[in-house]
Amino acid sequence: MSFKVLLNEDEMPRQWYNIAADLPTPMQPPLGPDGNPVKAEDLAPVFPMNIIEQEVSQERWIDIPEEVLQKLCMWRPSPLRRAVNLEKALGTPAKIYYKDEGVSPAGSHKPNSAVPQAYYNKQFGIEKITTETGAGQWGSALAFACALFGIQCKVYMVRISFDQKPFRKMMMNVWGADCVASPSTQTQAGRDVLAKHPDTPGSLGIAISEAVEEAVSDPRGKTRYALGSVLNHVLLHQTIIGLEAKKQLQKVGIGKPDIVIGCAGGGSNFAGIAFPFMLDKINGADIEIYPVEPTSCPTLTRAPFAYDHGDVARMTPLLPMYTLGREFVSPPIHAGGLRYHGMAPLVSQTVVEGLATPKAFDQLHCYESALLWARTEGFIPAPETSHAIACAIEEAKKAKEEGREKTILFSWSGHGLMDLVGYAKFMEGQLIDFPLPEEDLRESLKSLEGLPKPVAAKSGKW
Repeated sequence: MSFKVLLNEDEMPRQWYNIAADLPTPMQPPLGPDGNPVKAEDLAPVFPMNIIEQEVSQERWIDIPEEVLQKLCMWRPSPLRRAVNLEKALGTPAKIYYKDEGVSPAGSHKPNSAVPQAYYNKQFGIEKITTETGAGQWGSALAFACALFGIQCKVYMVRISFDQKPFRKMMMNVWGADCVASPSTQTQAGRDVLAKHPDTPGSLGIAISEAVEEAVSDPRGKTRYALGSVLNHVLLHQTIIGLEAKKQLQKVGIGKPDIVIGCAGGGSNFAGIAFPFMLDKINGADIEIYPVEPTSCPTLTRAPFAYDHGDVARMTPLLPMYTLGREFVSPPIHAGGLRYHGMAPLVSQTVVEGLATPKAFDQLHCYESALLWARTEGFIPAPETSHAIACAIEEAKKAKEEGREKTILFSWSGHGLMDLVGYAKFMEGQLIDFPLPEEDLRESLKSLEGLPKPVAAKSGKW
């Protein structure tokens, strides 16, 4: 029995997989303020053109630059581990495998995109990158990546996570980044929010507005913005997770998993593990694919598929996605990386198509699953990761009830060693569930009124 499956560095994928080339029904385009599709040049003040080219690409396979591969080799290929002790504890016939993305310097999957984004910005002559972060995983990753390439980094961190997770800010500082709580007084977007809601816990939508505003207002033109999820190029970079997992499963004689699971906030971690297997599903493979989110931020499970802005100040284009409304502010659950109001358009289209089936879990149930995991497998998961674990346990129990041997694969998106305060509060009985009330959802969706409506087009194959 293999507890872990390893790849050599020369076995690491040399190309990213772009699912946009294979979607049975193409994703609808982002729209500008005039309601017309956004052109590549419209994005130039925000992103360098080499990243914009990836954002709009329809090529199936995109080469990973050699310098990026060298940096990724600092921790990649990441191990594929089998949760043998959890399997025994559950008494399940299922095999549970997980892709361990917690081995990166930042402790999560986020550097898989942060490193190439920093590289492409450096190649384009950019000197400073601004960004937002929820739980601090993306901010930490970009700070690390910018340090590798000698680029300044400014991070706007959602206020509630800034307060809950002070060590994340310290990590960013160690790597040379400047981290401030959002909303802040440093941008007009932040000041506007504080004037209306001085005690707001903040949101990713607010933090994005602040980061974009700072980037586009640099008179020298040497600052750009980087996003850690949602956009096509970010999901593209993360597919190295699933591509490696495919090779590792084949090493232990598994042609395909029966179930693929990833937690879903903006969509990058889920896409990273799932998109390479969706290619197999598109071509006829029988695979169940589950994006998992919190009940407090039920973007895929309760929100409409609509055109919406990615930020509260409406500085981003209108994106076709499942959305709770740009002004949505999630309850303060500890899974800060899953509190975004929208879902990546590419992920959204796979759900519309029926290629992925979303699930939602309560916070307390996820912590219970995380404790079972820690007390069997040893590793302490991030609160975000615990959502994927909760789903994997549920599916393993189903396999036991059905008496079926299944292969379950999920993405261990990151470790929880910076999230122990949340664990302490859970074990002390201080945490509660925050299922989103229907009236709050309806109020938040009012921000969609008057916006164009996308057509939920699908092939009908799934």
